[in-house]
Amino acid sequence: MSAASLPGQPQVHYRGNELFVEDVRLADVAREHGTPLFVYSKASMLAALGAYQRGFAGRKAKICYAMKANSSLAVLQVFARAGCGFDIVSGGELERVLAAGGKGEDIIFSGVGKTRAEMRRALEIGIRCFNVESESELEVLSAVAQELGKRAPVSLRVNPDVDPKTHPYISTGLKGNKFGIAHKDAVRAYRRAAELPGLKVVGIDCHIGSQITFMSPYLDAMDRVLDLVESVEKAGIALEHIDFGGGLGINYSGEQPPDAGVLWQQLLTKLDARGYGQRQLMIEPGRSLVGNAGLCLAEVLYLKPGEQKNFCIIDAAMNDLPRPAMYEAFHAIVPVTRTTVAPATFDVVGPVCESGDWIGRDRKLAVEPGEYLAVLSAGAYCMSMASNYNTRGRAAEVLVDGSQVHLVREREDAQVQMRGERLLP
Repeated sequence: MSAASLPGQPQVHYRGNELFVEDVRLADVAREHGTPLFVYSKASMLAALGAYQRGFAGRKAKICYAMKANSSLAVLQVFARAGCGFDIVSGGELERVLAAGGKGEDIIFSGVGKTRAEMRRALEIGIRCFNVESESELEVLSAVAQELGKRAPVSLRVNPDVDPKTHPYISTGLKGNKFGIAHKDAVRAYRRAAELPGLKVVGIDCHIGSQITFMSPYLDAMDRVLDLVESVEKAGIALEHIDFGGGLGINYSGEQPPDAGVLWQQLLTKLDARGYGQRQLMIEPGRSLVGNAGLCLAEVLYLKPGEQKNFCIIDAAMNDLPRPAMYEAFHAIVPVTRTTVAPATFDVVGPVCESGDWIGRDRKLAVEPGEYLAVLSAGAYCMSMASNYNTRGRAAEVLVDGSQVHLVREREDAQVQMRGERLLP
């Protein structure tokens, strides 16, 4: 297998028979830090961010990393140092941004279920904007802001009813989704927001889904949002910024999503044609910044032949890599060291006591017990959704920067997991 055959991961390549991330041999990293182990490439993250930055060159634009994709502190730190803001969906994520060096003015707060305590904390640290997702949320946020003697900056997330052509679980912009305010109700909601004493209307927001690999949904959504901008401003409500969300897909198994810079050149052309090219823009990419920057190393525990299937049992499981179990998602799986063992077809599975604990089906692999595999494209929605099911400790994480390897999260053990629990008297 050549380096070019590793999907979407230019920093992951073979040198001879050994798999490297940047200038680091992964077999050495696995032996030093153990497995399962997440490995992230700093160069890959910055390269992905660079595509967006080039696309917005010369524009008033703020890139806010959608940190639900991967909220590890070192990952946040990389983006904070590169000038990114952050899109959060919980109070816990807010605290992570602050711990990683972000500031309140760098934060946009999205999500359909913000609590009063979360609102209060966000107002206290001076966040940039709340993306409000319902008319009832407007009322509560105004009341909380008044209690603090503040006015909350708000943008309404509108649901444009555009099909993003992605998995239904990660589609967010259709009428049947829980997110946002219906397109037909948006002007009325803006009028109410402008009336409320604890609010200051500053923008409009739209997000239609995740792992989108076509340009057309973005172009359709932009038209729908700009129609609303025109209607809202005709109603006498000025909008300082337009937020087009995120959702751009990555290459998991041969998908060919548009380059972020190329996508935004086309979107900006449309924006210019409609007279909004000089407006302050916000976007919230997540997966496209980190997905192909990470992989998960796992050790092969057993090879188990069966009547209908052969199983390759590894020490990573659905609690570490939940996307296959949740979405039937595909991750490429490759050997860390290529050998001359005859290949066979396996279902790659983990130790968790669930039939849904599979990482890859019908994979042709040349492996033996004790060797390492790399599960690719694991930088997004893996560690951030990891769990302790079966009292399994969450994996360790390392970040590679050239030839340097930084341990950025220690492996959990059972004592750490039980730290907050109490036995009965």
